[in-house]
Amino acid sequence: MSIGALSASSGYPSPAHSVPPVQVAASAQTAQTAQSTPSTPSASTKLSNEALALIDQLKARDLEVRQHEQAHMAAAGGLATSGASYTYQRGPNGVDYAIGGEVNIDTSPGATPEETIERARAIQAAALAPAEPSGPDRAVATQAQQMEMQARAELAQRAYDSGPPATPSVDIFA
Repeated sequence: MSIGALSASSGYPSPAHSVPPVQVAASAQTAQTAQSTPSTPSASTKLSNEALALIDQLKARDLEVRQHEQAHMAAAGGLATSGASYTYQRGPNGVDYAIGGEVNIDTSPGATPEETIERARAIQAAALAPAEPSGPDRAVATQAQQMEMQARAELAQRAYDSGPPATPSVDIFA
C-alpha cells in the first residue's frame, strides 16, 4: 500500500494517485524558451516573467511534496518498504521538480491480534503524519483502523470463547 502526495482532482498521475499540476498560462515565447532551454541552462539564458513564476511555483511544490513524503517516512519506521519515490515535472529552466510522491509501507496484519493492533496503529500514524494528509493517505488510515477493529473483535471473541473467569465459591451455610 502506498501513502503519499497531496491529492487533487486533476494533474499528473503519481503511482499512488494524481496531484495538481503546477501551471502558469504560458505565452508562445515562454513555450519556445522552455522547449529550447538545455537541461543545464547557461547563465546567459533569459527566462520570461511567466517562466520565472512557474519555476517559483514548482520550487514551492517540490518542497511541499518532499516534506510530505518525509513525514510519512519518519512515522512509518520499519513499516516502510522503500524510500520515497517522486513524480517530476521539468521546469522551463531544465530542472526537474517533484510534483507528487509516495512511500510504500507494509500493511499486512501481525502474527497475533495484539501485533496486528500495534501495526495498525503505526500504519495510521504514518498515513496521517503529514500536516495535510491527502485523500489516499486518509483511505490508508481508514483501512488500518478497520484492521485494528477486526483484531480487537478477534480478541473479544477469544475472551468470550474461553468463558467467564472462575470465581471461588464460599459455602457460608456450613
